[in-house]
Amino acid sequence: MNSVYTTRYFVSTLHSDCFGRCKPSALLRFAQDAAGEHCVLLGTDWNSMAKHRYFWAVVRQRMEITRLPKDGETVTVKTWPMPTTRVAYPRATEGFDEAGNSLFKIISLWVIMDMDTRAMVLPGNSGIVVPGTSFGTELKVPGSISAFEGSKDIHRTVTYSDLDLNGHMNNTRYLDWICDLLPAAFHKDHPMKAVSICYISEALEGQTLRLSHSEGDVFKVDGSLSQ
Repeated sequence: MNSVYTTRYFVSTLHSDCFGRCKPSALLRFAQDAAGEHCVLLGTDWNSMAKHRYFWAVVRQRMEITRLPKDGETVTVKTWPMPTTRVAYPRATEGFDEAGNSLFKIISLWVIMDMDTRAMVLPGNSGIVVPGTSFGTELKVPGSISAFEGSKDIHRTVTYSDLDLNGHMNNTRYLDWICDLLPAAFHKDHPMKAVSICYISEALEGQTLRLSHSEGDVFKVDGSLSQ
């Protein structure tokens, strides 16, 4: 089994923003879909995990973007699992343009969750083995991010279109929500270069989240259940 899985995605209007550039959340979606396709080959896809009453969840991610691809481009995505840690399964992803130039890199920290208890299952107790590879070019997994009080708040409710097969808000939707906090005019002149996300707990349909945020050299957002 090849440790690196390669696939291609065509950037369409479905993935693009109002400036014809691929939305950052779409890059996360490419990485997520490529990982899912690879998991089918590894025997750890959603259906296989569900037989054990398990599912995969992302708890931390970092993405660094060299250039957002444009509508009409084809992106080659390579993804590979890294060596499993005591608690999680890191996975690296890199995207390339048609000339072979690197567009973005992503590091994601995946954990196994129990479908019934919604509790994390340690790799050593799960029976799920994923061979890992490290090339030394991968991004570092981001550390924990401390909670903070921003200068602005908005409230937003999780709805049908935010949900995935696990019945909770998909990780790519969080990035859409973050981007929506800034106007289009800002995004036009300030395309995203890097983002780190720490997922603390799942958000379910009907729950309202308070998005506390502050602008500065680094745009920070703290999401919590609205009281």
